[in-house]
Amino acid sequence: MIEVNWTLFLQFANFMILMAVLNALLFKPLRAALQARKETIESSQAKVLDIDEQVQAQIARYEAQLQEARQEGGQERAALRKTAQEEEARILGEAKQASAGKLHSIKEQIQAEANTARQSLRNETEALAKEIAGKVLGRVV
Repeated sequence: MIEVNWTLFLQFANFMILMAVLNALLFKPLRAALQARKETIESSQAKVLDIDEQVQAQIARYEAQLQEARQEGGQERAALRKTAQEEEARILGEAKQASAGKLHSIKEQIQAEANTARQSLRNETEALAKEIAGKVLGRVV
């Protein structure tokens, strides 16, 4: 059993002195080290969050620039396509006009040749008719 006598007070005083010495030599430096570690960790976490925000902002800027470049590319492609279609229409129009002109000149040439052939046939028809009539009648008409 525990006896309450002067040794109890001596042990209590010894314990208090030991606690003061341990507090000064061990607990305060340990708490300071733990506090410094906690501050370092919190500082590192704050830096990580800041860097993460910067990275997210850069990603957003990159995506915005990429979207803008895609839009510009689409607009340029549409403009080039429109220009190409206009050029194609112009070239086809010129080709149609040229072919229409050639077709018209060929039709005129054929018409002229047909008229010449008709006139030639009329002249020959009259001569043949006179010759046939002369042979049928037996005399020159």
